[in-house]
Amino acid sequence: MPQAYMEETGREGVGPEPVGSGARHFLSQWKSPGIWRRGVVVAVFAVLLGLLMLLHADLPNRVGNLGSLTETFLPWLGLLVPVLLVLAVLRRSATALIALLLPVVAWANLFGGLLSDKSGKGGNFTVATHNVNAENPDPAATARAVAASGADVVALEELTSPERYERALADTYKYHSVQGTVGVWSKYPLTDAKPVDIQMGWTRALRATVQTPQGPVAVYVAHLPSVRVKFNAGFTAGQRDNSAAALGRAIAREPVRKVVLLGDLNGTMNDRSLAPVTSQLRSAQGAAGDGFGFSWPASFPMARIDQIMVRGMDPVSAWTLPATPSDHLPVAARVKV
Repeated sequence: MPQAYMEETGREGVGPEPVGSGARHFLSQWKSPGIWRRGVVVAVFAVLLGLLMLLHADLPNRVGNLGSLTETFLPWLGLLVPVLLVLAVLRRSATALIALLLPVVAWANLFGGLLSDKSGKGGNFTVATHNVNAENPDPAATARAVAASGADVVALEELTSPERYERALADTYKYHSVQGTVGVWSKYPLTDAKPVDIQMGWTRALRATVQTPQGPVAVYVAHLPSVRVKFNAGFTAGQRDNSAAALGRAIAREPVRKVVLLGDLNGTMNDRSLAPVTSQLRSAQGAAGDGFGFSWPASFPMARIDQIMVRGMDPVSAWTLPATPSDHLPVAARVKV
């Protein structure tokens, strides 16, 4: 047989690699002193991510409301942790792995409590709120879907044709009040319904007293101004922030001890600019929800900007309702009055 076709044998280094040698080589890399020198860049990014989570309240809002923008989507920063983890493993860097503990602990401290189901049983007062979308193609179906939650009180925002919702809810809710583009429907008597000035030039908030069997509850319905993320202006939320301050002042003056706030606040509980409101009230989702309860956008919820908050009452459970033709998901909660 010609030499060119003869199989070569016995040469050093030729032949299949011993089974397990690749794994031994990988493990040997973790035993070398280089594990502390490799992956410094990954470690730096991990530390910066952890500091961003821990010190988010110190981010300035002077430039494009950067602080509020970060706080709106703060939970999603956790998605960077597995990315950095993969990079740390590929670099075989012990330094990067240790640095990753900082963002992991920071995220768990901020949001770990939201991962468990805190909902309980009981309660005697159910409320729901929904931004129905001004361009909603089927108001009647939307109204019926929210009423199907069994809520004693329903708040709707962005009403452009309230009469269509009034007709759809008439059989379930005997009492209601519409002020501007927001409305409240109740199974219990409503008194003292009036608009609340949140400094917008038109009415997008109201206040009413619901006479529940357990006593009066002051109900606020609010739709704060929208915010925008612009390339040249950042997170434009000045009008929203001013309205939040005005709403906070109204709630602070409220004489009724038991208060519930329902509405689209165009901000999350982490957003410092909503502090005039959130500092006075307790989030039903945070206290008694299951998960993050994201409500917007309905097609792929990324933030909970539709809020139910209470004072003088204990939240028992909170949840999101099935999607409607709106771009928001309805949210509901049950509390003990």
